[in-house]
Amino acid sequence: MALAVAVDPADFARLREHGLFGGVDYGYYLRRTENQLRALRGEGLEVHLRVLEPLDFADFCEQHLLAQDDPVARVAYAADPELAGEPFVYRGEPLAELLPVLLADHLARVRISVGTSVLLMSVGLEEQPEERLSAVLQYVSEVYLALGAGAGEGRQLLVLRSVGLLDGEQLSARAEPVVESGAFTTSGREVEAFCITLAAAVAGHGAGELLLYRPARADGGREALGWVLVDGWLRPMSVVETAAALVAVGAEGPPGRLAARAGFPLPSQWGRWAGGPPQRPADDGDAIGERGVLGEAGVPDAAGPGGGAGESGWATREQGGDAAGGGGEAGR
Repeated sequence: MALAVAVDPADFARLREHGLFGGVDYGYYLRRTENQLRALRGEGLEVHLRVLEPLDFADFCEQHLLAQDDPVARVAYAADPELAGEPFVYRGEPLAELLPVLLADHLARVRISVGTSVLLMSVGLEEQPEERLSAVLQYVSEVYLALGAGAGEGRQLLVLRSVGLLDGEQLSARAEPVVESGAFTTSGREVEAFCITLAAAVAGHGAGELLLYRPARADGGREALGWVLVDGWLRPMSVVETAAALVAVGAEGPPGRLAARAGFPLPSQWGRWAGGPPQRPADDGDAIGERGVLGEAGVPDAAGPGGGAGESGWATREQGGDAAGGGGEAGR
């Protein structure tokens, strides 16, 4: 069975204006929904959940000639076969714990849908779209593996922002994968959305940045590494560039001292589409030393001895090196 749930009080209020929910308040609605979910699961039914998003629901009803206040419309929306990815299955969790997870799943689905559309449109403009798509996916796979190899152990935060050169499409994604023994161990919708978004940015010759936030150190400080997305490939930022990017986009995560670091080298596996692998320019990080530290005000200042961007020891397969550097909605 499929069920669409309003996860936000503002969304609930907008939907209620169209005659949904019988005029009850949000608190009562949540209690009633939780009781309904538990009763259905108690009867042995598998319940698939979807976020009931006002604008998307209105578009769905208009497309299928359904009235928004018709219960059939909500059932059909929840069971929409065009929904991206596998169903979100209710496991008996309290609704207060479930709603943030369901919302995150919904946002990842949106990114997957948008990213897939942009990716297919971009490769469709090439003379050899299938080869281009294969090359892009190979490149993104290699980049993701290299990020895991060089990130260090623990839970990481990856933040990607891009603007497409061909269509001006703005893309963004974030994921919090965990690294164990030099490799990402976390999978799921969020990681899938991140990789598809990166592939779309690469295929669309996007410009932007990728930031990697490492876990907090013993002293409570954190580190951020950066890469510039240039015409669809990732070049490591210097320390100065990373510090400037953190100020420009706003640092993610809890407040505190954040050390900007140069990104380590990443592979280039699709040189045939860009005139050969790009050459990384000399690191100018010595201008402020190995790290540019951002205080509470977000202003870079000098800290630490000099260092290089290639500390991770990462090498391409062609060089014979090993990855290293710190550890190696509703379904139907």
